Amino acid sequence: MNIIAIIPARMGSSRFPGKPLADIHGLPTVLHVALRTRLARCLDAVYVATCDQEIADVCTAAGVPAIMTSPAHERCSDRTAEALLHIEEASGHRADIVVMVQGDEPMITPDMIEAAVAPLLHEASVQVVNLMEEMASTQEFEDPNEVKVVVDAAGDALYFSREPLPSRKKGATTVPMCKQVCIIPFRREALLHFNDLPETPLERIESVDMLRLLEHGEKVRMVAVPHRTFSVDTPEDLRRVRELMRKDPLFAAYYPRMEHI
Repeated sequence: MNIIAIIPARMGSSRFPGKPLADIHGLPTVLHVALRTRLARCLDAVYVATCDQEIADVCTAAGVPAIMTSPAHERCSDRTAEALLHIEEASGHRADIVVMVQGDEPMITPDMIEAAVAPLLHEASVQVVNLMEEMASTQEFEDPNEVKVVVDAAGDALYFSREPLPSRKKGATTVPMCKQVCIIPFRREALLHFNDLPETPLERIESVDMLRLLEHGEKVRMVAVPHRTFSVDTPEDLRRVRELMRKDPLFAAYYPRMEHI
């Protein structure tokens, strides 16, 4: 089975322009993502998909293959689908599973990737998987930069939102506070099918790719992981990740200069 990871990244961002190249202890954010993704044993190859030459140049210089894609994409999944076809044409090899890893998740771990891929290896009916993790504070729960998710009894997503979900307005003192972690494996045909589906109203309102599938009546399997990760959506997030990275045990595995920090 051929399993590849594609990391979509672009310089344009309404919340933090240029964040893929934001420095974290000597490496741009997107390279942290790529090099950590490479540590996952289930993957056969890792690529960055971008429409920006400066991102491609940085990745290529570090030995990470970069795939140039259209600047017209608004959704990461669409950019990933285009990159997949370019990769297959250039390599002559068809992918079976494509793991989309957001380029602003510099603290992901290889076992998270392996956990996300596992349902696709063991359950033929599962087409798309997302990770989720518990949030530790109500401040994080109320942060619109974090995408919340609620699931059904089978572990499939019911809804994603940037609002606190489920609501605490009826007096509940404890509610599940889970957020989406953007490691998203697709079966190859499921990714291309996703790309062919029309964009949907709730997808646009919430700015969450996976709502396109839910609005078309399809399933997204959620897998809970015990990790605490932090994406880089704002300059404040970048400062937090820089501090956390100082004590991160994985850092030295892909960046030996860690000892000088």
